Amino acid sequence: MPLVPPPQATPPLGTDTPPSSHLVGNAPEWSVGDLASALKRTLEDAFGHVRLRGEISGYRGPHGSGHAYFSLKDGTAKIDAVVWKGVLGRLRQKPKEGLEVLVTGKITTFAGKSSYQIVVDSMEPAGIGAWMALLEERKKLLAAEGLFAPERKRPIPYLPRVIGVVTSPTGAVIRDILHRLQDRFPRPVLVWPVRVQGEGAA
Repeated sequence: MPLVPPPQATPPLGTDTPPSSHLVGNAPEWSVGDLASALKRTLEDAFGHVRLRGEISGYRGPHGSGHAYFSLKDGTAKIDAVVWKGVLGRLRQKPKEGLEVLVTGKITTFAGKSSYQIVVDSMEPAGIGAWMALLEERKKLLAAEGLFAPERKRPIPYLPRVIGVVTSPTGAVIRDILHRLQDRFPRPVLVWPVRVQGEGAA
């Protein structure tokens, strides 16, 4: 009686099974660098620039290079972040451990570590607590300069001879202010130009 080989056991569902040689033979071959570059393009094209809210964790910087590194986290995940030296120098809100922030930046990959990160372009406090902490910090700095000292305070005149306005010199606000003053209380006006929208706004 001829020997019959035993039937091959069917692997249970959920287990990894090797692909057929036919599929393997038709799969494209990648170099590590080419695949990393393709993943980078795919991620950047899919997301581009984003606004991301999270708590700063693991802050390291600025390093000797002038760059700063940290992670942004919430209750479920974290994303690595980097601020280049040129950007870090002009940020009004500097990154600090534990601070909740809202950042704008570009999502990209770092092939050397097989990871992704956000390259931060701008940063501002997020939430009432962060704004209050920033306000208290500014008050301490101004107090240290003696700007709140009673002897430096000047009496406010009942009717000012000159009026100063800090705003955009080209916006609708200053035009409305000048129009109202001309109608009701003509006085010389000094305009101190500042940005009122976007990065660097007052």
